[in-house]
Amino acid sequence: MDDLTNEQILEILSDAERLLPVARGELYLPLLKGRILGNLFFEPSTRTRMSFETAMKRLGGDVVNLGDVKTSSVVKGETLFDTIQMVDGYTDIIAMRHPRQGAAQYAQDAAQVPILNGGDGAGHHPTQTMLDLFTIQQAHGRLDGLKVVLAGDLRYGRTVHSLSHALVRFGCDLVFASPDLLRMPEEIVSDLRAHGANVVETEDLYGSMAEADVVYMTRIQKERFADEDEYARCAGAYKLHARHLADMKQDMIVMHPLPRVDEIDPSVDVTRHARYFEQAFNGVVARMALLCRLLGVKVPADVLAEGGAL
Repeated sequence: MDDLTNEQILEILSDAERLLPVARGELYLPLLKGRILGNLFFEPSTRTRMSFETAMKRLGGDVVNLGDVKTSSVVKGETLFDTIQMVDGYTDIIAMRHPRQGAAQYAQDAAQVPILNGGDGAGHHPTQTMLDLFTIQQAHGRLDGLKVVLAGDLRYGRTVHSLSHALVRFGCDLVFASPDLLRMPEEIVSDLRAHGANVVETEDLYGSMAEADVVYMTRIQKERFADEDEYARCAGAYKLHARHLADMKQDMIVMHPLPRVDEIDPSVDVTRHARYFEQAFNGVVARMALLCRLLGVKVPADVLAEGGAL
């Protein structure tokens, strides 16, 4: 997120807003016709990989996928540097997810084409942050001055690492609700406070929601734990039910980067607060705007005038 100014973030969100009818398939606008996206996912993904692919194809472009890592040259010992060098020659832009923190920056140093970070280990997930910001803006009409509760796995949750930095830049108050073992890393908390952030850390999720504008739930990420006993002590720490939302603000929204395990009960799905499936769809429109920006393609001010109905 440090690669973007606040003004640039708002410009991208504005582009995303204009591209909504294209993302929904109501219009065909081939802004990226002839361009190719390389999807390099070295970790499992459903929403991020598919939304990148959908975004590119909705805009008339094409996609090549690495596919299952087990069937790629990675199993033959090919280095990340060599993989990036090879795909750099095949594509115009790359979206990458990798289990190693810092891998996206390493890849960008090896590539000539732009790299979009689809998640680097327990590090950051900036394209997720863009769709999260878009979802919040759609719900509240603004980003500034909101109270946001981030809950669950804050230690390993790359989505909340990126999102917390972005929210602070727009003057939001943050509450970090997590089990002690999964607290937000101290270096992130210190950095946020050094930038003037109002941050509260607590283990009491339910007592922190009354004045919240956004409650952002995350799953406990079993795959990040080296010790299964440690995971067992944290699993099931929070489970949000519809009954917990009875006294919340009318316009409070519940978000989740998905997949959920058991931290949001299905009873929440039918409440006015649930936004996580809409949030998942917003991955398409936010990534459309990002693809256009990094490929130097301007989104027309009047998409309806430029596009043709399908």
